[in-house]
Amino acid sequence: MKKLLAILATSILTMSVAMAQSLPAPTIAARSWLLLDVTSGQIIAAQEPDMRIEPASLTKIMTAYLVFTALTEKKLDLNQSVNVSTHAWKVDSSSSKMFIEPNKPVTINELLYGLIVDSGNDAAVALAEAVAGSEEAFVVQMNRQAERLGMKSTHYANPHGLPSPENYATARDLSTLASRLISDFPAFYKTYYSTKSYTYNKITQPNRNRLLWLDPTVDGMKTGHTETAKYCLISSANRPNGSGQRRLISVITGADSDQIRAQESLKLLNWGYLNFDTVKLYAKGQTLETPQVWKGSQAQVKIGFDHDLYVTLPKGSAAKLKPALERKDPLIAPIALNSKVGIVKMMLDGKPVAEFPVTALEQVDQASIFGRAWDSIRLMFK
Repeated sequence: MKKLLAILATSILTMSVAMAQSLPAPTIAARSWLLLDVTSGQIIAAQEPDMRIEPASLTKIMTAYLVFTALTEKKLDLNQSVNVSTHAWKVDSSSSKMFIEPNKPVTINELLYGLIVDSGNDAAVALAEAVAGSEEAFVVQMNRQAERLGMKSTHYANPHGLPSPENYATARDLSTLASRLISDFPAFYKTYYSTKSYTYNKITQPNRNRLLWLDPTVDGMKTGHTETAKYCLISSANRPNGSGQRRLISVITGADSDQIRAQESLKLLNWGYLNFDTVKLYAKGQTLETPQVWKGSQAQVKIGFDHDLYVTLPKGSAAKLKPALERKDPLIAPIALNSKVGIVKMMLDGKPVAEFPVTALEQVDQASIFGRAWDSIRLMFK
């Protein structure tokens, strides 16, 4: 998965620029915003995606990511009870809370609902302490994980997102995190992020993501708000795409109200679905070509892709897309399985809109010393 996401990341910038030139982006009332097609890994459109912003409670997506990791690694259990510390209980009383109490044990499962649905800052601290022993140690883990995910413009200072000059991110980084949480923990995502309300301690709180009520295809993800960050929302929708599904993620930061962040998020999602298609180009393991191999134990090698390859295009343009293969000739053994042997550029109206690495679909060992010598002579006259 990490390798696939790195491959996709190398292709999205070219495609994003090309699409932005061919189809004007909508006007979105936000400081910075971004629309990501998760299926292809491409950014469809964006405005100021690398602007440093205060993530507010969008920070809690990373907190959840680390809790889900600990659960997957069996370091925590959903039914495990946690003793609430005074530190967690005393978190800013004017901020969002799920209202846990020091004398009342709470389970990891309850805390996750409190974190994600109620956006409880007290839940964030309690979960941080359960995972890492202290809030400070957990923040170290948050920053290490951000680095592993390639979130180059993000830094965390706490697990909840209350204002701090050391807590910052970008729309691009937040889209990366949201996409990875959905793909790495699909069962946890489905369980928690579409929940519309949660009751704890006899207090029922609604999910602040209005789109869960407005659009049945929206199944997450997280709101955020402080006076300085203004209103933020990461939304994800999953709609039919041919015989499968297509997921888009919108990131809206710095909107002027709760209503505007929901309205602009839905506008952005609808624009993406109405104006673009996601097309499967090649299947994992599909042979693109079988070029000649020199100094190898076999004369040819199958080349293609080690994952299903999708591309997002303006509607109606898929039929005009043409591949252009550029190989690293001559291909000389040994050739390792999945090693890069070239690139394929996807051309639209004669212009490259994306490029993807082409890899060896099989291993090719070296030929005998006599075979290598003979090919060396042949290469001299090639």
